[in-house]
Amino acid sequence: MKKKIEEVVELGEGVEASYSEGMLKLRKGDVELERKLFSPEIKIEVSDGKIRIFCERGNKNQLKKIKTFRGHVENMLKGLDKEFEYVLEICSVHFPMNVSVEGQELVIKNFLGEKIPRRARILPGVKVEVKGNNVVVSSHSIEAAGQTAANIELATRVRKRDRRIFQDGIYITAKPE
Repeated sequence: MKKKIEEVVELGEGVEASYSEGMLKLRKGDVELERKLFSPEIKIEVSDGKIRIFCERGNKNQLKKIKTFRGHVENMLKGLDKEFEYVLEICSVHFPMNVSVEGQELVIKNFLGEKIPRRARILPGVKVEVKGNNVVVSSHSIEAAGQTAANIELATRVRKRDRRIFQDGIYITAKPE
């Protein structure tokens, strides 16, 4: 059954929003986030401190998209206030690993005794710090921080060895709430 579906997200104090050509931009102070939110049947309007996401004649598929868009907007609003932080732990049982940040990459040397260092890409706008046995990934964008943490975890994936014995790697231990 087709019916009108609408979700409204309230913008906080000091938040500026604009939507044009499928790109939603939110700004608060010196933090600016943008994300592509486009679906042909769904319309987005920004006015009076509110973001209105609606569809005139929608079914359950459009409802799912509208709820997803609302979730993305809420994550962007949270990111304007504070940074999302992932904590990863370095686990080296067999060989001592050397982890460092070089430009837009995290370099992992001596992983399982390998001579060629492994590299993980750091997305733009993400800060990565190596603090002893922990790697802290933080960003105002939850998608960028999560993808960078996943890149780091995947760079130390162990293949063709028994995971119960070779537990070396860098693993996500804490995610943002």
